[in-house]
Amino acid sequence: MAAPSATKTKLPLDLNEESTGAPLGKDPKNPGRDSKVSRMGTASIPRLITEFAIPAILGMVVNGAYNVVDSIFLGQAMGEIGLSAATVANPIMIVFMAISMLIGNGGNALAALRLGEGRRVDAEISLGNTVLLSVVVSAIVGIAALNPAVLDGLLTLSSATDDVRPYARAFLQIICFGFIFQCIGMGVNNFIRTAGAPNRALVTMLIGLVVSTALNYLFVLRLGWGVEGSALATIIGQAASCAAVLWYFVFTRNVPLKLHFRYMAPHLRVIGTILSLGFASFAVQAGMAVVNFVINHLLVQYGALSPIGADDALASIGVVQRVAMFTVLPLVGVAVAIQPLLGFNYGAKLIDRVRKTLWYGIAGATVLGTVMWLVVHLFPEFIVGAFGITHDGLVDFTVFALKVQLLMLPFVGFQIVGSNYFQATGQPAKSIVLSLTRQILFLVPLLFALPEVLPHILPQFTGLDALYFATPMADFLSIFVTVIFIIVEMKRLRKLERGEIIAKF
Repeated sequence: MAAPSATKTKLPLDLNEESTGAPLGKDPKNPGRDSKVSRMGTASIPRLITEFAIPAILGMVVNGAYNVVDSIFLGQAMGEIGLSAATVANPIMIVFMAISMLIGNGGNALAALRLGEGRRVDAEISLGNTVLLSVVVSAIVGIAALNPAVLDGLLTLSSATDDVRPYARAFLQIICFGFIFQCIGMGVNNFIRTAGAPNRALVTMLIGLVVSTALNYLFVLRLGWGVEGSALATIIGQAASCAAVLWYFVFTRNVPLKLHFRYMAPHLRVIGTILSLGFASFAVQAGMAVVNFVINHLLVQYGALSPIGADDALASIGVVQRVAMFTVLPLVGVAVAIQPLLGFNYGAKLIDRVRKTLWYGIAGATVLGTVMWLVVHLFPEFIVGAFGITHDGLVDFTVFALKVQLLMLPFVGFQIVGSNYFQATGQPAKSIVLSLTRQILFLVPLLFALPEVLPHILPQFTGLDALYFATPMADFLSIFVTVIFIIVEMKRLRKLERGEIIAKF
C-alpha cells in the first residue's frame, strides 16, 4: 500500500476493512491479533488498570533508575565531585527525557485514540512517524554535541563550577551521542503497552537497566573509568532496550501494531498531532529541567554564602532532586498505565469507562504517593547514605531538605493523573496548562522569592534552606487548580454522554 497523503485525515483500516472505523478484532487472517486491544473496551477496569499499572510503574522506576544508578556509582567512586558532576548534567538529561516523551507519549496517545476508533493503519502511521521523529531529533542532538561551544553553553546554564565542568562535559558528550537509543527505547516503548502487552514493555526496560547497572559496576568501580565509564554504561543499556523495543514491532507475529517502513514517510498532520498531544508530557519534563537549571544557579549563589559551600550544596540538593524524581515516577507510571485505557475508551465513546478509569487511576496514584512518602520519612539517612554523602553536617542538611521537599507527595498523584487525563483524551491545551502550573508557573517564582522573604519571616532559616520549601508550596497550588479542571471536566463528560456535545480530537 502506498503511503497515504499528509492531507488526508482518515485512512483505510487495512486492505480487508472499510474506512468507516470498523471495530478491531475482525481480521480473518489473524483472528486473535486484536484481542488484547479490544478488551480495553470490555474487560473489568480495575483488573485492566492493575494489569497495566504494575509493569508501567516498574517501568518508570526502571527508567528513572538510570540517573540514580549513575549517581550512586559516581558518588561511591568519586565522592562529592562525582555527585556534583551528575547534578550539573541532570537538567540536560531531563531535557532529553522531555524530548523522548514529547515524541513517544504524543505518538502513543494518538495511536490509542485511533485504535479506539478502529483505524489500525492510522495507528501504525503514528508509530512510524514517531520513530522517524526520534531519528531526526537524535541526529540533531548528536551533531550539536560535536560543537564544544554548545556543551559549554549548556554547562554554564547549569551553573557548573570550574572544578566540576570537565567531568560534566565528558559525561554529557557521550550521552548526547547515544540519545537515539533513549529516544526510541523510552518513547516507542509506550506503544507496546497500547498494543496490550504491558509486561513485554516492562521487560524491554528491565533489559536496559540490568545491562547499565552491570556495566556501571564494571566501568566505574572496577576499571576506574569515572564519568566516561558511567555515561558509556548508560547508553549501552539504553541501546539494549531500544533493540528489544524495535524487535517487538518488527519481528513479533500477530501484534496489533507493526512498524512498517512505508509508514515512516513523514505526514505533516500526523506529526503535528503527535507534537500537540505530546507537548504536555514535554512540558512536565522540560519544566523540571528549567527548575533544575534555576535550582543549580541558586544553589551556587546561596551555597557560597553558607558553611556548606557551593559544590557540597550542588551534591546535596542533587541527591534530593534525584530521590524526588524517583518517588514521583511511580505516580507517572499510573498515569502512563491508564493512558491507553482512557484513549481507547474515549475514542470508542465509552464515557462511563473513561470516568471510572480516571478515578481508579487517581486512587491508585494517591496510595502509591503515600507509601513513597512513608519510605522517605522512615529511612532518610539510609537513602542519603546510599549516594555517598557521609559527613554529619551534610547528611543532616540533605535529610531535612528531602523531607520538606516531599511534604505534599501523597497528593501529587492526583495532579499528575489529572493532567495526563487531558492528554490521553485529546485535550492537549488543558493538559499543558496543568503541567506548567506545577513545574513553571508556581515553582519558579517561588524559588526566586522564598530565599529573599522566608529568612525575614523565620530567621532560623537561611536563603539556602528556603529553596526546598518552594516545592511543597507549588504542589499545593497546582493540586488546587487541577481539582477545578477535573470538576469542570466531569460536567463536560455528562454532556458528552447525553449527546449534547461532540468530542473532537
